[in-house]
Amino acid sequence: MTDQRIVVLGAGYAGLATARRLVRTAPGAAITVLDARERFVERVRLHQRAAGQAIPEWDLAEVLGRRGIRFVHGRTVELDLDAREVRTADGAALPYDTLVYALGSAAGTADVPGAAEHALAVATPEDLADAAPPSGLALVVGAGATGVELATELAETHPDLRVLLLGADEPMAALAPRARAHVRRVLDRLGVEVRTDAKVTAVTAAGVRLADGTEVAADAVLWTTGFRVPPLAAAAGLAVDGSGRVRTDATLRSLSHPDVYAVGDAAATAGRDGRQLRMACATALPQGGYAATAIGARARGAEPREFRFRYQVQCYSLGRGDGLLHVVHADDSPARLVITGRPGAWLKERIVRFAARQAGLPAGL
Repeated sequence: MTDQRIVVLGAGYAGLATARRLVRTAPGAAITVLDARERFVERVRLHQRAAGQAIPEWDLAEVLGRRGIRFVHGRTVELDLDAREVRTADGAALPYDTLVYALGSAAGTADVPGAAEHALAVATPEDLADAAPPSGLALVVGAGATGVELATELAETHPDLRVLLLGADEPMAALAPRARAHVRRVLDRLGVEVRTDAKVTAVTAAGVRLADGTEVAADAVLWTTGFRVPPLAAAAGLAVDGSGRVRTDATLRSLSHPDVYAVGDAAATAGRDGRQLRMACATALPQGGYAATAIGARARGAEPREFRFRYQVQCYSLGRGDGLLHVVHADDSPARLVITGRPGAWLKERIVRFAARQAGLPAGL
């Protein structure tokens, strides 16, 4: 495979897992990782950064260079699928024989008026680049996992801060009753106010407007609901779904362009029940490892087995001293076992560190 040029677009969990495995599955190939960031920041810790805590970072050129992988710092602006080139904002062109599309996702603020201008998102490191921890009343929009993790982190780190969690449903409504009850107890213990049946229709400089016309004032609005993927795939002519995620076959290869693989948040990958896998490092890491195996197999003239994935657990931090681990069935539906409190927090931290190792990030940073 000494003449094989493999370009991985994106150095998130999926992209790094792909590149790391390619060193073994595609020996001799020229592997290049392209990303607009020079440093890797764990997305699953961004709620900690939003609360003012220091979180680890890794230098991508150093991490990848240790494995003989070339890193290019640049922002992708165009994919030329006919010429098999990736073009960057500074005019560089990276040719490829195989492309791995792993550009991830960003906050979905575009659909709600004022959200992009007035709300602070916590979906990417750039969202928090110049952000200071909020004061006064912090309004967290979204009562899913990210919203609950953010609300509890803020309330625990800043006891004088008033935190209001807004959601259309009960906090983390998809969990089993015992798990939901624990989440609600922690929110109550930390003094987080919760308002359900609250759909935000606009964000203003003074707060938010709800579907019933109510205005809710806040000193800061933090946005945790919805994600969007980059438009590059659709613009280039790759087959995508309605949200712009690359449609793949059972081997994570593009349905329209067999020299392109898609992994992570930007890929529309079907699970065992036919539904798309949810956006998470728990799905991105296995996808990345599998894609590298499939690429190596085809380079040797073999046909890879289909990608098979089953969910195992969901885990959440509820501040530094509390957490929740929920065992789930293969289709991601809740099973009976729930671990909460300090054991839950300890397990969540172990899983986050394990995810970093699976992406090839050295420990201890």
